[in-house]
Amino acid sequence: MTTTAFTARTEARFAVARQVADAVLFEGYVLYPYRASAAKNRLRWQFGVLVPPAWGADREEHDFQHTECLMEPKADASLAVEVRFLHARRRTVQQARPDGSFETVPELRLEDRVLVPWDEGVEERIEVVFPVAQLTGDGVTVPFTRPERDESEPVLDTSGRPVGRLVRRCEEICGVLRLSAQEIDGPYRVLRLTAVVENTSTWTPSYGTAADRDAALPRALVAAHLLMGLSAGSFLSMTDPPQWAKGAVASCRNLHTWPVLAGEPGRADLVLSSPIILEDHPAIAPESPGALYDATEIDEILALRTAALTDEEKREARGTDERAAAVIDLADSMPPEVLERLHGAVRALRDVTGPAASETSPAGGRGFPDEHGVERPDTPWWDPASDSGFDPARDRVLVDGRSLGAGSRVVLRPGLRRTDAQDLFLYGRSATVEAVLHDVDGAVHLAVTVEGDPGADIRREQGRYLYFQPDEVAPLEDA
Repeated sequence: MTTTAFTARTEARFAVARQVADAVLFEGYVLYPYRASAAKNRLRWQFGVLVPPAWGADREEHDFQHTECLMEPKADASLAVEVRFLHARRRTVQQARPDGSFETVPELRLEDRVLVPWDEGVEERIEVVFPVAQLTGDGVTVPFTRPERDESEPVLDTSGRPVGRLVRRCEEICGVLRLSAQEIDGPYRVLRLTAVVENTSTWTPSYGTAADRDAALPRALVAAHLLMGLSAGSFLSMTDPPQWAKGAVASCRNLHTWPVLAGEPGRADLVLSSPIILEDHPAIAPESPGALYDATEIDEILALRTAALTDEEKREARGTDERAAAVIDLADSMPPEVLERLHGAVRALRDVTGPAASETSPAGGRGFPDEHGVERPDTPWWDPASDSGFDPARDRVLVDGRSLGAGSRVVLRPGLRRTDAQDLFLYGRSATVEAVLHDVDGAVHLAVTVEGDPGADIRREQGRYLYFQPDEVAPLEDA
């Protein structure tokens, strides 16, 4: 296979993985409410920032990423590697003077947007392909550089008259990619692949000045991550390796990054090494209408809140960044059927037989599989025919010498062995037992509604309760 043919084939495979890699690349790029003036947009980029060595030496940010994973390459296999990161491009705003010169200003107000200073992220890639055989021994070293550059863009008003300009500057970025492979002992031929990405910039803070993080960011590799693909062969999962490889996987060192299988499900010839821990074969939810850059929020809530911004807030967001402007336009143009699709989705349904196999059976927690509120009006919340011998409405359980069942009042006292944050808020609250349930392991669970809950009637109608075990409640005398 020629290198050119392999590159074309790899490009097609990498395109699938880049959908997730782009989410890593732009995670936290600009946060709701998508305005530069918002407090949470003043501390930019928190993941995978490889800073110049002179800046990171005494701080908690790093100048390298170190990835190790296992691969089983076939004879004459090649390895394609793509280093991806953002290059922070500093933008200043200038207003036109009557004499034709320009002056730097804190903002430039236009009819449709408000332009402000901002650091834009320019995507950078370093792509290399090497025969696997060339990686053994000392491996290979690939230095790379992105030169400093300046550019300007005229700003026109709605009538086409020049009113200012945007001046953008990129600082020089220097780095190196180191690749090596070492065969390890085991029942099969397996190589440990090591990939290190370093920022090798010689920039240092100016003598006598207190340089802050903003001075280092234009020279940093922001949101750095790797895509690695084999032309023939496969990688081993680092989270779910075969039994024979668990020891070798445990010996791998991964610093400031974590490799997972990527690309199409069922294939193992592609790895994404990301500063954000992911599961194997991560994918973007099909319901997602587009990039919102703020994964700490739920898409539905974020879209609604964005659409509710004032016109002035939207003008500033559109002037902050082109990607922020795209989010505003997306929220404003989202049809109701797309917004409704964000409300919730059932990823998979499976049949389970045995006691308490219906939708209401506790499954390792307090809630139900249908946690998104998908209504099934034709399906009863409990099917007596499927649970012969059990009757949640009539079964009883003995607690502190008293028989409890549907209608009994209790005080909630969650135990430390299972308590989560939501349980702590309910400690000491009175509740009504709605049903006594038995799971497939023989444990007993009390389905309850909290007294004073305005949604209790709806929960009863849908069969959506909170669950506690008998030792997490105390009987309460009936009023």
